[in-house]
Amino acid sequence: MNRTRCKVQRAGTNGFTLIAMAQPDIQFVSSEDGEPTAVIIPIALWRELESERETAYLLSSSTMKQRLIDAISREDSIPAEAAFEKLGI
Repeated sequence: MNRTRCKVQRAGTNGFTLIAMAQPDIQFVSSEDGEPTAVIIPIALWRELESERETAYLLSSSTMKQRLIDAISREDSIPAEAAFEKLGI
């Protein structure tokens, strides 16, 4: 694991160590004691994680899981543009 360390000073607080990892551009913020306190990640990765969390939440309900399976297996779907037009959006 490639790491780059730099000292981040904040006014009125203890210093923090910022550890930047080469892949996939995740940065860990640690206290002076070396305890991880935060993570900085690219927005694309954050959106992917949020999407996975939402899917996991939906699949945790057996009713919702069945609705998703039914929706995926439907063959009588319409294009998104047609759905937007029907909804007036």
